[in-house]
Amino acid sequence: QLQLVESGGGLVQPGGSLRLSCAASGFTLDNYGIGWFRQVPGKEREGVSCISSSDGSIYYADSVKGRFTISRDNAKNTVTLQMNTLKPEDTAVYYCAAGWYASTCFVLSMDYWGKGTLVTVSS
Repeated sequence: QLQLVESGGGLVQPGGSLRLSCAASGFTLDNYGIGWFRQVPGKEREGVSCISSSDGSIYYADSVKGRFTISRDNAKNTVTLQMNTLKPEDTAVYYCAAGWYASTCFVLSMDYWGKGTLVTVSS
């Protein structure tokens, strides 16, 4: 069964850090563009950060540049998102996603999705 499983969400104070992890099973992440998306109630899911399958280039949404870092480990079949200097507006459900040869950070570029992990930034 092909699946992505996220972990690492939780409650953190403003200015704090969290590290999200995503493990793939049933398939290997090679040849897949991978990324993290987030969604809050009433809003569309948005791309936070992605790694292109074609050249490994990395995209960050303007709102997280300089604070979040995405990385992948093909040997472990995992992708992580290090989130620093968190703000209340980062509160959302975060989803890991993978797209076959995806080179863009759009929802429609992705084929597989995790179930999401909740990140709450609040004092």
